[in-house]
Amino acid sequence: MTTSRISRRSALKGLAAGLAAPFVFRAHAGAAPSETLLHASFGAAGMAGSDISSLTASKHLKLVAVADVDLARTADVKKRFPDLRVYQDWRELLDTEKGLNSVNVSTPDHMHGAITMRAMQQGLHVYTQKPLTQTIYEARRLTEVARDKKIVSQMGIQIHSHEVHRTVVATIHAGAIGKVKEVYSWSGKDWGEGEKHRRPDHSDAVPAELKWDFWLGVAPERPFFGGGYYHPGNWRKRLDFGTGTFGDMGCHILDPVFGALALTAPKSVRSEGGAPNDDSWGLEGEVKYVFPGTKHTTEAPALTWYHGHRRPPTDVQDLVGGKVSDQGSIYIGTEGVLYSPYIAAPVLLPAEKFKDYKLPKPGAEDHYLQFVEACRGNGKTSAPFDYSGPLTESVLLGCLATRFRKTTLEWDAAKLKVTNEKEANQFVRRTYRKGWEVDGM
Repeated sequence: MTTSRISRRSALKGLAAGLAAPFVFRAHAGAAPSETLLHASFGAAGMAGSDISSLTASKHLKLVAVADVDLARTADVKKRFPDLRVYQDWRELLDTEKGLNSVNVSTPDHMHGAITMRAMQQGLHVYTQKPLTQTIYEARRLTEVARDKKIVSQMGIQIHSHEVHRTVVATIHAGAIGKVKEVYSWSGKDWGEGEKHRRPDHSDAVPAELKWDFWLGVAPERPFFGGGYYHPGNWRKRLDFGTGTFGDMGCHILDPVFGALALTAPKSVRSEGGAPNDDSWGLEGEVKYVFPGTKHTTEAPALTWYHGHRRPPTDVQDLVGGKVSDQGSIYIGTEGVLYSPYIAAPVLLPAEKFKDYKLPKPGAEDHYLQFVEACRGNGKTSAPFDYSGPLTESVLLGCLATRFRKTTLEWDAAKLKVTNEKEANQFVRRTYRKGWEVDGM
């Protein structure tokens, strides 16, 4: 594979079907009671449509129900699955469909926690899109419940199973660049608004096919605005519904960083980038973490994240030949540098030192079929909530830090608490809107 940038969607289409071989069903605690998983999707179009296609590629999974607040977005999935039962209220689906084994949660970020928790409480295995949740507290609770109930879980960071990301992890673990001292990661996306942006002060008519109250779900009530301000696309920009560029791409791009370095919870985080306003996430990001050392790092490795137009310092970019790709990471170790353009083969530097080095070849896996087979008792998922929950917590802590620019936040992960800035703790957990409460959250 060349180092030219490849689109995320193209890369997903190219994932090898690493679990395509036939399997014999083996029962285990929490497994499906038959050869075929009966499955429901929360979300019908967009990323949910992609998830449905990938999951139903397995002959061992049958999509029987879908819930989407916008009936206009269910036409395609109904055409593909004529016997499908369609709901607009996700709660009604869970109350009605008693024979389910598994679900995927592919909604806007603010509903991930509530739907996933309810599904797990009913003993259902869950594939939940990234970021796992919108708040740190929700991520911790989902991790705890999945572990306690022995739920098969997988977060939708499909690139986790791509060969190039697996190669990055294997190369760091092999010690190619020694102990890692610093990592610089970035995304050129700009899911946010300028600081002068304000929410519209009017309301628009809600389309007949859309249940606006259901779309709001756990979030505070407000009028509907047309033009895509919230639905179907720009919710990622909004504080109450999305997690901005960092939440959108951080769980993808920082996944191999966490996996390669075996990172635990950060000790501190500090934002030097743009701040959100009272409605939307900021455009420009620059967030620096300090982590405890691991066997793959020096004593206190630093990780700096950038998004929008911000990039690593010039001297860091010079280490990899100047201008960097639109998204990626640079790992600086005691024995060399690893440059990892997003979804492209990693490069070891300096070139002369590593000219004869043979990169590991861990191969690819199929992130979706891995989940299906784990639900059937065959193997395990590679991004279960025990892994992806803490990863999400760290990413969301970075999002939180952007609300407190130029302030180093000291983080006590065990207590889910910022110890030196009490105001920050109001953003660790959200209060669900009345009537939308979920036990355990």
